[in-house]
Amino acid sequence: MNEKHGFARAHTNIALLKYWGKINSDLILPANDSISLTLDKFYTDTEVTFSDEYTSNLFYLNHQLIDVKKMQRINRVLEAVKSEFGYQGFAKIESENHVPTAAGLASSASGMAALAGAAVSALGSHTDLTNLSRLARLGSGSASRSVFGGIVHWHRGYDHQSSFAEQIVSEDQIDLNMVTIVIDRRQKKVKSTLGMQHTASTSPFYPAWVEATNQAIPEMISAVQNNDFTKIGELAEHSAAMMHATTLSSKPAFTYFAPETIQAIKLVEQLRESGIECYYTIDAGPNVKVLCQSKNITRVKRFFASYFDQDQLVVAKPGSGIKFTKN
Repeated sequence: MNEKHGFARAHTNIALLKYWGKINSDLILPANDSISLTLDKFYTDTEVTFSDEYTSNLFYLNHQLIDVKKMQRINRVLEAVKSEFGYQGFAKIESENHVPTAAGLASSASGMAALAGAAVSALGSHTDLTNLSRLARLGSGSASRSVFGGIVHWHRGYDHQSSFAEQIVSEDQIDLNMVTIVIDRRQKKVKSTLGMQHTASTSPFYPAWVEATNQAIPEMISAVQNNDFTKIGELAEHSAAMMHATTLSSKPAFTYFAPETIQAIKLVEQLRESGIECYYTIDAGPNVKVLCQSKNITRVKRFFASYFDQDQLVVAKPGSGIKFTKN
């Protein structure tokens, strides 16, 4: 039996300047650039085995065989990698998520980045990371950013070649931490892809969102390079508020917020007014992420522990880029 093995570990990321909407759903080309923070604690480990004995792709997630109908995005990544290396066979994928279930810390980003990395590792030498970012993007847009550690910029591009991510600063060059307040672990009613499509096609604010986000990119890059926490926080908070304004202005309107989301936003503002600098960011879901500096992590967590249970609070620091060996 001719087998080829590959392994990769990739971490999740949280967008500081959000990705919200596509101009091309097949290639997953975003309407705007985005900037993210890779997170240390949350990651996916994936092993890919290619063999000429297999008659179809098999995918095991956390030791459970996944229905072939749910493998569309996985197959798309595998086909792209196989095409690049001129390989014809099928693969067995064994993936383990080390991400809190439905905590709003998207495991699809780490999952698809790890899949692309493991597949490339199996069929060839480790490809250049820019190209790996393109391949990961075909599975999940935000996966393009999970290839890199620290703070990452995803260029929207206009075709497969021009849409990729790159690192702005590494994880040890930035003092930026995140306390997640897990408000609801249930699956959200409006999935991100549908939410993006609906707001892009019906919100009158959507074109302004795209323009404002692209204009904020150089400001955020400068803030990150200067380790300007205040500017990073202000830009991130405004980006989240603008993104959620597009859902509220869509037709019919919808929101990802729960009552506790608003409560958490108000508590962030209250904490900031008391002299502890922190900012919120919120993805397509009710859970609130609080950005703070290392010196304030303990105080921020203690403050929110007065209002939420301990198991609702998850602390993360800047994480590293993709790895191809098991630790």
